[in-house]
Amino acid sequence: MNENRARCFLVYALAPEGVSARQANEQLNEYIGDRERGLIVSHDHFIGRHGGFAVFEVRTEGEEAKLADPGPLEGWEITTHPLTFSLTAVGFVAQAHFTLRNYGGISIDELEAAEQPEKRFWWRRHRQG
Repeated sequence: MNENRARCFLVYALAPEGVSARQANEQLNEYIGDRERGLIVSHDHFIGRHGGFAVFEVRTEGEEAKLADPGPLEGWEITTHPLTFSLTAVGFVAQAHFTLRNYGGISIDELEAAEQPEKRFWWRRHRQG
């Protein structure tokens, strides 16, 4: 990867058997919190088999190499994939909007307007004003 040539990468990580959900969440959060891996764009944790995914915007060879360093995820099953259309963090968000509109037949604004409030919907509490 050439310096300053951005591309988003998907990291898929599964914890070894015996790692608790709390441990897995903490370890994944530590992994994504390392800014040497690039700009973290999105992440979530899995229910059932512990682990999660993360999307990073990677701009340098050093950041790409750091993705391959498991760090706190030592012993986990980790796969990393460069994404085709998500070249930057903005591109990743645009791809989500594109997919909703063109394959789901709905916009994020329409989904948000139709969504019924629930306590568990944490994103309603964290909106920027």
